[in-house]
Amino acid sequence: MSLPVVAIVGRPNVGKSTLFNRLVGFKKSVVHDRPGVTRDRLYEVAKAHGRRFLLIDTGGLEPAPDTPLLHAMRAQVLVALEEADVILFVVDARAGYTPADLEVAELLRRTEKPVVLAVNKIDGPSHEDLAHDFWQIGVEELHSVSAEHGRGWWELTDAVVQRLPPPTEEELEGEDLGELGDEGALDEEEEGEDADPRQAPRPHELRVAVIGRPNIGKSTLVNRMLGEERHLVHDMPGTTMDPVDSAVEIDGQRYLFVDTAGVRRKTKIGDPLERFVSLRSIRAIERCHVAVLLIDAMEGVTTQDARLVELVVDRGRALVILINKWDLTKDDEEVDARGIADQLAEKLPHATWAPHLFISAKTGKGCHRILPMIDRVFQAFNTRLPTSRLNRFLQDAVSAHTVPQRYHRPVRLYFATQARVRPPTIVVWSNTPEGVPESYRRYLQNSLRERYEFEGTPLKIYFRKRREIGSGKE
Repeated sequence: MSLPVVAIVGRPNVGKSTLFNRLVGFKKSVVHDRPGVTRDRLYEVAKAHGRRFLLIDTGGLEPAPDTPLLHAMRAQVLVALEEADVILFVVDARAGYTPADLEVAELLRRTEKPVVLAVNKIDGPSHEDLAHDFWQIGVEELHSVSAEHGRGWWELTDAVVQRLPPPTEEELEGEDLGELGDEGALDEEEEGEDADPRQAPRPHELRVAVIGRPNIGKSTLVNRMLGEERHLVHDMPGTTMDPVDSAVEIDGQRYLFVDTAGVRRKTKIGDPLERFVSLRSIRAIERCHVAVLLIDAMEGVTTQDARLVELVVDRGRALVILINKWDLTKDDEEVDARGIADQLAEKLPHATWAPHLFISAKTGKGCHRILPMIDRVFQAFNTRLPTSRLNRFLQDAVSAHTVPQRYHRPVRLYFATQARVRPPTIVVWSNTPEGVPESYRRYLQNSLRERYEFEGTPLKIYFRKRREIGSGKE
């Protein structure tokens, strides 16, 4: 459904991200006293006075940028202005009226779009006088607000909604599809002897988190997948600060790509802001279905890459590994595909099941194979095995290799069922669950992967004690 668009713009550090978070109802945008933290365009649906609209948070708009990064940030803001139906212009009451504010206002006036002026950081009646100077900008209305405390909120949102285009029939009749639960549970059905693996209901959008170390090409890859320069790209490490969600629909399937900030080792993070941004990137892994890890082909697999894979596995997400910048290796005889594959096996032993591709996000080489691989690993991630098949598998696995005895007593595996999907989670009932060694758990996981092609997804197996007949206890 197409929604009207509202873009928040203004100079750096005037409180745009705080205002954005208050409008959307949660802390999506990173807020910090340091100017220039927001650099990409952040999109989220907001609701006020019965209207829903797409809200865009932008980086600080410098009228005369003097660095390449500021030029790139300005370009992102200009794209947001082009997309917007209404512009929410934010100024800082404490900093006072500045010539830069007037220059930004002149730029907005040339767009010929409705502009709502919000004088931010008016925390109480005693600060109202600070807003008077901003009448010089030449607006019809001026709204004194405190984004941090919510002061002036009703009046500001009402002014924005009043300037939105009339709602379309599609918007009036649209339904909120909501979000399907991660378990994707299926109703139990009768299963024949030859019942096939089934797919749990697919979510209305497949969430893909793009992760990796700083300056690895994550934003370049997401722009390539979207087919537009949505995300700011710069040679300086740490350009992306917020996890940025970007939706695209391809062949009827909606994908939400989350471009995350680069994550370094904790011992190398001395900046509290960078530590917070890294934590936000880790949270992005938790809310995705598939994590896409980028590795630098020239540097090979690093300790931090292994740490990121460990985070993905611990949180039970599907995983695809992309060896990026492969175009730079053509003249380097020391780098080849076999050598990289050996590094993956040696340094990422906890994710040998994850498929990998050699790509160049910059040139597009190999990128056409990424979406089919994401779809394939999500299908495995979302698969439910019928109980009859699962127990035939268990019988075959135990017949091939019995469970080692514990204290000279046999350990028996009676029954198995799949408790949930995303990731596939198997529960096995046993007479002595604590007697099943880790090596045998890995044997069952590997056998499951071999038989049912669980590519790109972790498998979880839990052992529970079978209830004794008449005991009433587990």
